[in-house]
Amino acid sequence: MNHTVIDAHNLVKVYDEKTIPLYALNGVHLHIESGEFIAIKGPSGSGKTTLLNMIGGLDVPSTGEVIIDGTNINNLKGNALIDFRLNNIGFVFQSYNLIPVLTARENIEFIMLLQKRSSKEINTRVNELLKQIGLEDKADKRPGELSGGQQQRVAVARALAPKPKFILADEPTANLDSVSAGNLLDMMLQLNIQEKMTFVFSTHDQRVIERARRVITLEDGKIVQDSAPKKITHPMYEN
Repeated sequence: MNHTVIDAHNLVKVYDEKTIPLYALNGVHLHIESGEFIAIKGPSGSGKTTLLNMIGGLDVPSTGEVIIDGTNINNLKGNALIDFRLNNIGFVFQSYNLIPVLTARENIEFIMLLQKRSSKEINTRVNELLKQIGLEDKADKRPGELSGGQQQRVAVARALAPKPKFILADEPTANLDSVSAGNLLDMMLQLNIQEKMTFVFSTHDQRVIERARRVITLEDGKIVQDSAPKKITHPMYEN
């Protein structure tokens, strides 16, 4: 049964309050349930990345609150917030953000090592993910030896490794060619279907929007449209 994983209430983020206020977000309300596959779209400067940063606890709102699975993250400070992010939220960025001196395997297991998981659990999970992303034969390659699409697959696996409450993906296809982007998105969609993992994207990419069950449109820091869950004709949904 689905349950609420993200509740954002009246989020406002304003810069230069004392001069000419610039609203990156202006009264955003957002409710997301487990298992959703959501695309947040809008023009540059509409507030997409700011909204993801608020949900992920990477930035704090000027006013409003973000509640993750019952926890108000605006009340968490310092190490408490770091630990909460570590154990509950997965991040995928357009620039991959892999650690260049670590292999694909080591990058995927990195967060679980920080969580002090057992070596048996880590090894089992990493092998499972390498198989899911189709990079078993690249496990010992460093990021510089992988293509952009392969690096982003490793980044997704790293985000998934500790089994977070949800994944935030900020323009994950921006640096990929069309084939790599399509393959990556199909992999993420399959993970959403099979593992019931919740994905929230910020994107300009029509391929993401076409695969999303729910599309939220931002303009000038406000939600101007929030589509009802829709039936998708993509083959992944038909299996």
